[in-house]
Amino acid sequence: MKMSHRAHILGLLLLLGVSAARAAEQRLLIEPHATDARLPAQEPPHLVVYDAEKAQAPLLVWLPGTHGRAAPGQRHFFETAAEQGYRLISLTYLNAEAVSQVCVGSALRSLPSCAARMRQHRVWGEPQTRLIDDRPEDAIVPRLTQLLKHLARSDAAGHWEQYLEGEEPRWERIVLAGQSQGGGMAGFIAKTRRVAGVLMFSGGWDHRADGDIAEWYARPGLTPPQRLHGTFHQDEPQASTMERIYRRMGLPADHIHALSLPVKARSPHGEGIANPVYKPLWEQMLKLQP
Repeated sequence: MKMSHRAHILGLLLLLGVSAARAAEQRLLIEPHATDARLPAQEPPHLVVYDAEKAQAPLLVWLPGTHGRAAPGQRHFFETAAEQGYRLISLTYLNAEAVSQVCVGSALRSLPSCAARMRQHRVWGEPQTRLIDDRPEDAIVPRLTQLLKHLARSDAAGHWEQYLEGEEPRWERIVLAGQSQGGGMAGFIAKTRRVAGVLMFSGGWDHRADGDIAEWYARPGLTPPQRLHGTFHQDEPQASTMERIYRRMGLPADHIHALSLPVKARSPHGEGIANPVYKPLWEQMLKLQP
């Protein structure tokens, strides 16, 4: 086991240990390779946390940011979601390059729709650009689908089949949440699927070649705007861009959360998900909307 992988496992075990107070809570670490043999061995595991006594709970799927994984720094948010009645999956996916790192310069000038194409590639597994080499099975939705199928087979008492509909997740039972790149992926999925909710924590800043924000943000979406929330900290360099993006996506004004309290995380970019002072805001964001 590589040291970085070992350290991540230890961090997850710490996270699980902290949340172990709820007696009926089930805590699973599942290697992606166990859900789909085509995926590499020794990838960091998916994290699954749920209360076995809450059989009909909505499912929160967490999508980490660039180079991110489920970590103890997110435990306060995860615990808040559990208190609000959610099951949790923190999904491991290929997130080594952000859109804002790939779709720049000559790549963006030669492919104006670079941002949307990269997200389509990484979310759905449909090859859209040679700028990343993700395989179809590497993509977010195939990984989530395979994980849910694995859970339905291996944990019958959990009734995981309720979150599946054919060969896709049953989106109306799922809230998507993510940090940075992961937040952008959550918002992108909501354009073509009607999900129960979307929580974007500093959810990325895709651009066009002319410097304006990427065109996909303005596309009509199947998820009603009142089900979307977006946060950013006012001290982030891209704060004004993210506010414009959330407005372009049609979020109601009271669903755009400009954070301003003193930064406790390593940088303001991670503040919205790491600082427990925002627990009342998390509770507000986690309330399901019609």
